[in-house]
Amino acid sequence: MEQLVIHGGHPLHGRVKIGGAKNAVLPIIAGTLLGTNGRSVLDDVPALEDVYTITAVLRALGVTADYTPEEHRLVIDASHIGTAVAPYDLVRKMRASFLIMGPLLAREGHAEISLPGGCAIGTRPIDLHLKGFEALGAEIGITQGAIHARAPHGLKGARIYFDFPSVGATENVMMAASCAEGQTILENPALEPEIVDLANYLNVMGARIRGAGTNRIKIDGVPELRAAAYTIIPDRIEAGTYMVAAAMTRGDVFIENAISEHLKPVIAKLKEAGAQIEEDIAGVRVFADGPMKAIDLKTMPYPGFPTDMQAQFMAMLAVAEGTSVVTETVFENRFMHVDELVRMGARIRVDGRTATVEGGTSLSGAPVRATDLRAGAAMVLAGLVASDETRVGYIHHIDRGYDDLVAKLVALGADIQRVDAEWVGA
Repeated sequence: MEQLVIHGGHPLHGRVKIGGAKNAVLPIIAGTLLGTNGRSVLDDVPALEDVYTITAVLRALGVTADYTPEEHRLVIDASHIGTAVAPYDLVRKMRASFLIMGPLLAREGHAEISLPGGCAIGTRPIDLHLKGFEALGAEIGITQGAIHARAPHGLKGARIYFDFPSVGATENVMMAASCAEGQTILENPALEPEIVDLANYLNVMGARIRGAGTNRIKIDGVPELRAAAYTIIPDRIEAGTYMVAAAMTRGDVFIENAISEHLKPVIAKLKEAGAQIEEDIAGVRVFADGPMKAIDLKTMPYPGFPTDMQAQFMAMLAVAEGTSVVTETVFENRFMHVDELVRMGARIRVDGRTATVEGGTSLSGAPVRATDLRAGAAMVLAGLVASDETRVGYIHHIDRGYDDLVAKLVALGADIQRVDAEWVGA
């Protein structure tokens, strides 16, 4: 079993380039299924396990997909779709696989997909996806762990209100509505930059989508979409992770390719904690010459503080001066990293969806687990400032969302390596 071995105490210095956004590239890859002719050429596609998984899902549908990790380029030819049935063994690995249902419904008029898997960070129901499809005229059935969707009379435009601004549901329904007859209006949709990126890609394919990134998205359906070339936006969560790493190690790092407009809550909270930040058109510089200060934060849907940055900030707050309060409102089970941080000496108390972090302590290296993707990033950050040796196990979670993490950290001066060793943690 592979592990990360970290020896802390090394401030990070230098430049790190941020790759394409995981949360943008996965729906865009699913969206290539709408291209009825030609090849879609996607650039800045990060070499992540999730990318390999959803690419395998497309191949299982009979689509041609060729990925060149050295060039971060993915070429997909969806001119022919052999089947609209996605295999369980692939879908169970990753929740984002469910994003193929919208395109398949629009393109083929039917789809069968196993109930999705992914990180165990709490309930992430797909009912908003299904309600959206039903509003467009699809018939939904669930049998033997699989969801069957059919649109025997084609998809028809509709006005759809989301009870919660779900990112996945917004993306899935937006893709389905792109080829639905008439106009679709999505109210209370998700506002994330990744939603805008997907809409931009679909529009390049010939869709007619307006208002992405606002509280009302208008979609005028078109008969078909064509394959297109597109470059994925930079990953704001990867950028945020390196920003926190620079601050908590008292380093000085320029995060190249980071878009500060997408990172406003992260920047605001880092400044509040005492980090120095310089925003530039080419990226963001983060530096600190002293310990961070305690802050309170509350996760919220975009443009609020991202739940995907909560674990990393908690690692920083564990060594900050003072007592911080972290409130998680998006996922009810996203404090699994707390037990692992406590193993390293952190003083954290959890009461429901609120964690109280008593900072000012020194962390000590220990064998810890990456309980999910972002928790794994938090363990790495904690290891960067801990005394002695930290071993992070179950790093397959980290591989789902961070491209070349070890090499990038080593280039910044971190003492971290990937090793094959038997896991001996609790």
